[in-house]
Amino acid sequence: MGIGIKELLVILVIVIVVFGTKKLRNIGTDLGGAIKNFRSAVKEGEADGKPDEKEADTLEGEVTSKTNEKD
Repeated sequence: MGIGIKELLVILVIVIVVFGTKKLRNIGTDLGGAIKNFRSAVKEGEADGKPDEKEADTLEGEVTSKTNEKD
């Protein structure tokens, strides 16, 4: 059993009625841009091959915390 074509069409019609075609187009454009930016950031990270200096300092550094103790 599972979701067939008829069920998918019903869901698509409901989504179009709720959001409208203009809103769906904007959502698709925003989602596509986000995916494109994510992929380019991943490629830049792979091209570097090593962590940034800030990241290396953070990973190698000691974590300390101060707590306010009331006597």
